[in-house]
Amino acid sequence: MKILLIGGTGTISMAITKLLAQQGHEVLLLNRGGRNSELPENVRTIQCDISDEPEAAEKLKGMSFDCVGEFIGFVPSQVERDFRLFSGRTKQYIYISSASAYQKPLADCVITESTPLANPHWQYSRDKIACEEYLMKQYRENGFPVTIVRPSHTYDERSVPLGVHGDKGSWQVVKRIMEGKPVIIHGDGTSLWTITHNSDFAKAYAGLVGNIHAIGQAFHITSDESVTWNQIYSIIADELGVELNACHVSSELLNAIGPYDFEGTLTGDKANTVIFDNSKIKRAVPGFTATVRADQGIRSTIRYILAHKECQTEDREFDSWCDKVAEAIKNIKI
Repeated sequence: MKILLIGGTGTISMAITKLLAQQGHEVLLLNRGGRNSELPENVRTIQCDISDEPEAAEKLKGMSFDCVGEFIGFVPSQVERDFRLFSGRTKQYIYISSASAYQKPLADCVITESTPLANPHWQYSRDKIACEEYLMKQYRENGFPVTIVRPSHTYDERSVPLGVHGDKGSWQVVKRIMEGKPVIIHGDGTSLWTITHNSDFAKAYAGLVGNIHAIGQAFHITSDESVTWNQIYSIIADELGVELNACHVSSELLNAIGPYDFEGTLTGDKANTVIFDNSKIKRAVPGFTATVRADQGIRSTIRYILAHKECQTEDREFDSWCDKVAEAIKNIKI
């Protein structure tokens, strides 16, 4: 099949790009060229900023596709642009939404695709919901062949999955754990969370490409395994060979302290216990199962980060903030 991926080199999409190319598909990426040097040799690129719609239309002139995958559509105006660019030119359009769009607070911790979409805590999630609504409207009224995919917390080898971190990624938290400093964990750390390695996500996504049962449908793709946040941080510390110095702080307090905005990422997402029912994606893609266990994936990621200096981005502002929060919590008299 001839497949166009918009983006194609991010945490989720790079694994998909590599797998589709390995499966023998004709894969083209439309992006600005950030990580294109890491792509397989048989992947072609169209260097273009898709937000420049006239330029994108010119670059895509005369082309049609079996599938278009959108990984960088965050607000309705972007999927509206895609509809103009690809209507009548693709047999399938797969949109990456977000599992954070599911109802918060949850009425039931077991999430299916029929769980209501409503998140008053995070604009990002509300924008994803609006994108889904627009695309499904185009499917119903114009036959636009959309498939919606909702990832939850998907990670790759470059960054460990965390609940609380700064704007520069996960390294500073890893460094704090290595140095024995207090590490902030939201809540009491016992809520359940689901993390999914990007290689597992790619297997299910690839099974939806060209799948007649996927048109007009929404799927989430996650691991079946749920772990606590305390377990996640303890696995990191164990792989580093140190004791975890955990500092538990309520999500509400973390958001109130500032300057970081945790209402969306915690109250609207990671502070909630979530267990995903993956029956629907398994029916559509027989044989799919996530095989990278949480502890295995985290340990592998830690080893990769320690071996690659480019993944070790310092965040002194966040480090200082953690010190102040931990000190304040220690001095609170109960």
